[in-house]
Amino acid sequence: MQGLAGEGVGGEAGTLYDIGSHQTQNRSASVLLGRHPTPAPGRIIAPVQDPRYEPVAPPSGGASTSPSRVERWTRGLIEILQTLVVAALLFFTVNLVTARIRVEGSSMEPTLHDGELVVVYRLAYRWQAPSRGDIIVFRFPLDEDRRFIKRVVGLPGETIDVHDGKVWVNGQALSEPYIAAPPRTDGQWVVPEGELFVLGDNRNNSSDSQNWGFLPLREVIGKAVLVYWPPEDIGWIPHFESAVAAGD
Repeated sequence: MQGLAGEGVGGEAGTLYDIGSHQTQNRSASVLLGRHPTPAPGRIIAPVQDPRYEPVAPPSGGASTSPSRVERWTRGLIEILQTLVVAALLFFTVNLVTARIRVEGSSMEPTLHDGELVVVYRLAYRWQAPSRGDIIVFRFPLDEDRRFIKRVVGLPGETIDVHDGKVWVNGQALSEPYIAAPPRTDGQWVVPEGELFVLGDNRNNSSDSQNWGFLPLREVIGKAVLVYWPPEDIGWIPHFESAVAAGD
C-alpha cells in the first residue's frame, strides 16, 4: 500500500513512502536478530518455535516409567524368599555339623556345671578316633533316647585299674588335674575293641563305665567343644589331651 504525505519534517514536500515494503524489511530484520516481528494490522503471525527447546513426547499410551505396585511386590517377595532359603541352608549346615545339649547333674564337676548349654562338634570323630582326655557326648547304651557327657579314660585294648585313689592305665597312673576328688572305688576292666571306658570328672558322683560298662564307639555323637550359656561360663571346654598315662 502506498501513501501520500503532505510536507515532511525537514520541509521537504512530495516525498513518497512504501509502507508495505518497509514493514516487510522490519520483519526480516527482527527474525535475523532473534526477535518476534510486530504483526501488521489485520495479520496473524504463528509463533516461532525455538528449535533448541524441542518438547519431549510422553510415553505412548500414557505409560509410567516408575515400577508398578505389582512389580514392587514381586521384587519384595523374591528378596524375602532368597533370605529364607539362605537362612534354611545355614540352619541345616549348623545342625549337620553341631549339636546342642544341656548338662544335667553334677557328674562332670568341676569342669562342667548343671544347667550349662554345650556345643557338640559332630564331625570330630568322622576321620579319627576319640583320644584320652576328650569330653564326649554319646547315646546311653542302656537307653538310646538319653544323652550322656563324660570324659574318655580308657581306649580299646587297654587295661584300666582304679585303686588307691587313682586311675591306672596299663599299670601307669593317670595325671588328672580335672577331677573333683580322688575316686573311692576299686576295680579292673579290659576295654574291648571298638569300645571306650568313660568316667565323670566327679568320680564319686557319676553314672559311668564303672557302673554300666563300656561305651561302643558307634554311640558317640561328638566332642563337646564350647559352653555358650550362661554368659558368665562362656568359653572353650578344656580336654587335657596331654593327660596320658604317666609313671607314678
